[in-house]
Amino acid sequence: MSKLKDMHTPIFWAEGHPGALPAQGWKVELGGLVEQPLTLTYEEILRLPKSIADARLTSVTRWSVRGQWGGVRLSDLLPLARPRPQAAHVQCISYRGIYTTCLPLEVALQERTLLAYEFDGEPLDADYGGPLRILCPYLWGFKSAKSIVAITLEDRSIPGFWEERGYPDEAEITAGRVLDVNTHRWRHIPNGEVIEFLD
Repeated sequence: MSKLKDMHTPIFWAEGHPGALPAQGWKVELGGLVEQPLTLTYEEILRLPKSIADARLTSVTRWSVRGQWGGVRLSDLLPLARPRPQAAHVQCISYRGIYTTCLPLEVALQERTLLAYEFDGEPLDADYGGPLRILCPYLWGFKSAKSIVAITLEDRSIPGFWEERGYPDEAEITAGRVLDVNTHRWRHIPNGEVIEFLD
């Protein structure tokens, strides 16, 4: 059992749980407004420089979990495809292509935005978006798309699964109470990335 499961972190697949998703044979396409489209296997991604983000994934449904997320910074990954000057947004496409969302390029390039493959040293399983998911702790968790199969550079934000259903595209985390999954306590957060609680 994984640490995320041990902590009873909610499992939520809006488009339906896909079942087991083995890392072996997994591929991610980088494309869109780039000079050099490419496809990377899971194994190739593991060989890229690894970064650890001590960060919280915070859901718009008002829970937040903290850990050491391991993966590749998008700021290290995206230059491999040589983005064109007009690229301004990063579209993230999940397994089966049903779930998509977009990040502003400037947010995607921030230090703790990762293509993540582990949590506290353990590989991510499909329950929590494995084998590769986006971690973007700066915005609500619906921007941290699970089980990524493609990342495309775009000149505009393309409405994704939840944006088409009324969620705000800017996805800014707002003040209020959240369940701290790590301690199972309800706590108050300010606006913005959840780094410290107010109580």
